Amino acid sequence: MAEIITVDDPDDPRLADYTGLTDVELRRRREPAEGLFIAEGEKVIRRARHAGYEMRSMLLSSKWVDVMRDVIDEVPAPVYAVSPALAEQVTGYHVHRGALASMQRTPLPTAAELLVGARRIVVMEAVNDHTNIGAIFRSAAALGMDAVLLSPDCADPLYRRSVKVSMGAVFSVPYARLESWPRDLSVVREAGFKLLALTPAEKATTIDEAAPHTLDRVALMLGAEGGGLTTGALRAADEWVRIPMAHGVDSLNVGAAAAVAFYAVTSGRQA
Repeated sequence: MAEIITVDDPDDPRLADYTGLTDVELRRRREPAEGLFIAEGEKVIRRARHAGYEMRSMLLSSKWVDVMRDVIDEVPAPVYAVSPALAEQVTGYHVHRGALASMQRTPLPTAAELLVGARRIVVMEAVNDHTNIGAIFRSAAALGMDAVLLSPDCADPLYRRSVKVSMGAVFSVPYARLESWPRDLSVVREAGFKLLALTPAEKATTIDEAAPHTLDRVALMLGAEGGGLTTGALRAADEWVRIPMAHGVDSLNVGAAAAVAFYAVTSGRQA
């Protein structure tokens, strides 16, 4: 059973995992280096635990102690009970859901390890917006994608905003980072995947015509909001595919486009 510790000093060193959560640059450097990430809200905390992540501690406002009682009883990590005002002082924002947990990261698999047994994967290049990362992971989980590969400059899926937007779906879809981009796409091709680059370019084949759901192994490549996939990534692809647009709309944002494309990739998939 965890120990519940009432804390009334925002500078208490035991709260160090939770300081400055709104400082994106600081947290982006600090969290991977220290091997932690922050789960926010009851559902996300429970999903992180269900996925096997070890809890370092919890930070709860008083009304959430009873709600999280079963977790408190099961986990030996300390629980820090604080007032909403103190939580805001420590984190830098109003913690609406009243419950935060510091979780221990686990080592990522290699790309080659991740591809074993996978048939439908996402490959993201330079998607560095945490909201987009979270939305894409949520769609990938909901629509049955097997895994995600990230270029070195993609945002952290375990950053608090990514986790929150995904509603914990980042814990459901395994992912790995490619160390060299786009060279390491050769690992994907050698594993038997056809690389489909999603682009609004007119010369791209419509995704219906490409019929990705009929292919044995498909890797769908997505680029960052605005610029899309780089020239190097497009050259590395086996085929360019696009989502047909109507009413003069030139493209969808990457989160919406990903959801449409994932459905096309997984529709009719045989188990």
